[in-house]
Amino acid sequence: MAWELLLWLLAFAAVIALIGLSAYQLICLSDLEFDYINPYDSSSRINAVVIPEFLVQGILCILFLLTWHWFPFLIMAPITYYHIKLYMKGKHLIDVTEIFRLLNGEKKYRVIKLAFYCSFFIVVIYRQLQEVNRLKGALLPLKLSSGVG
Repeated sequence: MAWELLLWLLAFAAVIALIGLSAYQLICLSDLEFDYINPYDSSSRINAVVIPEFLVQGILCILFLLTWHWFPFLIMAPITYYHIKLYMKGKHLIDVTEIFRLLNGEKKYRVIKLAFYCSFFIVVIYRQLQEVNRLKGALLPLKLSSGVG
């Protein structure tokens, strides 16, 4: 019974981490665009957080699959597949020499991912509150039968 709540609390923390990582990558690209940092620093900062982002997102997707939460799994599955495809082709890291040519495309990609993670954050919050209400409703008859009010 409390395992469901634990799952949604873990998903809450994971989605906040994904939002933070995507926002950080977007900030690095914006700093590069406005010439606040050089291409090497920007690409090394972004490349340092790409693999952790992929891992958190993949583990969250697998966790939803193993706990039979089909709706969140089906929402996360396409982006997980895309991340796996990028990793297998070796195109998950940003190249220092190509970063200015790919800057607009990379920013659009990060903005779309950030919007996706924010939308999924709303789903996670809703399911978390739904689980809390379900647990509170299950505990209410125990309180009433014991005479403690």
